[in-house]
Amino acid sequence: MLKVILAGHTLDREFVLALRRGDLPADVDPTPETISAAYARISRFPEPIPELRAQARRDVPASRKSNRTIVFRMGHHSVAEHVQLNFDILGVSRLALEALEDARLCSYTEKSQRYVTFGGEHVVPEEFGPAERELFETTAGEQIAFYRRAFEKLLELQRRRNPDMLGTKTGAETVEGWAKEDARYALGLATETQLGFSGNARNIEHVVRKLRHHPLAEVRALSRGLFEAASEVAPSLIILSDPERFREAFGRDVSDAFVARGRATIERLAREAMASARPAAASVGWTEGDVTLLGGPADPDAAVLAALLHSGSGLPYADCSARAKVMSPGERRGFVRDALAELSEFDALPREFEAASFTFEIVLSAACFGQLKRHRMMTLAAQPYDPGLGITVPDAVREAGLEDGLRTLAHRTADAFGRLAAVAPRAAEYVLCNAHRRRALAVIDLREIHHMARLRMDKHAQWDIRNVTAAITALACRAAPATSALACGKDAFAEARSALRA
Repeated sequence: MLKVILAGHTLDREFVLALRRGDLPADVDPTPETISAAYARISRFPEPIPELRAQARRDVPASRKSNRTIVFRMGHHSVAEHVQLNFDILGVSRLALEALEDARLCSYTEKSQRYVTFGGEHVVPEEFGPAERELFETTAGEQIAFYRRAFEKLLELQRRRNPDMLGTKTGAETVEGWAKEDARYALGLATETQLGFSGNARNIEHVVRKLRHHPLAEVRALSRGLFEAASEVAPSLIILSDPERFREAFGRDVSDAFVARGRATIERLAREAMASARPAAASVGWTEGDVTLLGGPADPDAAVLAALLHSGSGLPYADCSARAKVMSPGERRGFVRDALAELSEFDALPREFEAASFTFEIVLSAACFGQLKRHRMMTLAAQPYDPGLGITVPDAVREAGLEDGLRTLAHRTADAFGRLAAVAPRAAEYVLCNAHRRRALAVIDLREIHHMARLRMDKHAQWDIRNVTAAITALACRAAPATSALACGKDAFAEARSALRA
């Protein structure tokens, strides 16, 4: 059952000290809103910041009024970013979490199907009637039964493969984790999970407002839960999400028209445009596995080098760009080698590497998408899950003789999806498995590609996201051989650096 609990929030230091001493007056409200109100006054009042905080603490109603005026009437929404809120979210489906985790500027720590054994708990969509519910429950039961059988066989396989790791607790747990991460491809998107969710008040406001109009009832319930928990302690910062409160404060309605219908309008227009005059398919770019490079700068190495020259030389960009374009491959490689000579595998590349961005189309499993979406410094737009794209089958599942069983399960699941979609098109996705796939469009700059490669091409990374990241990186290296020379996993960094220096 879905539950949202406010676990913590920003507090003024003097509130905390008073609580420790046990002398916080009973009539004082230790709200986070005093911090945002005090910081909002910094730009307009001469008093030292500690005094501004003291003023805000002494008059909480005035602080709330100030927040409403500054944040909503004057439009200085960044003030709300000074307040951080933390939530426990329990009893939520993996599918609903995709809607929540679409918010890029928040933080999430989720119960992992790679490390925890799941017992079959799942969310039943409100959208289903009795007949649909029966079909859904039958399919979910088949999925969890296969998951349990697969885990046992995969654990046996991994133990045979890695007998040297079984002598230590850490090694045995790692082997068991490998079995879990492959067995989970049979689990449904309805699988129940939990997570810790944190964000500043401005972003929580955005999340609540966006999820309030989501087509899935579970996601709308999540929005209500977040709103109720957040507005209990920060009502002056969570107001766009409450039309009645907004109308009371400002005497007019806040428009939710685009939030409520914008996505549906885009989907309708797209279907009409593609159906009315379907053009001949355009040629696509380079492909590596399930990843296609659709576009990017004509000379991405020159784009990054021009940005580096610009920030380092003090000369106009036109001069820097012209110089970068005529640099030979050897000069480009040498510049990158010397500029990054002291870079370690734990360092971020200079921001100038963001000057080259690439557009990729990726076909990937739900299990892999759950990891890719955690890299939020990119533009990621995904289509709905499509059983017509087939499934991703782990190599270990093949080796354990489970592939036919997984494909049979996926076929039966796809059949159930089709029948459920006839009644509840969006909720039908709950029945699909982690192995099912979707298309995603990703726009990623070269700096983020290096970051992804460090984490996801490392030998410790899960194989599915490692394969996708390796394909993205290979395509980037092909397009930008000089500036992507150090795009690799942490475990391969020393070798890559030595090769660049050679």
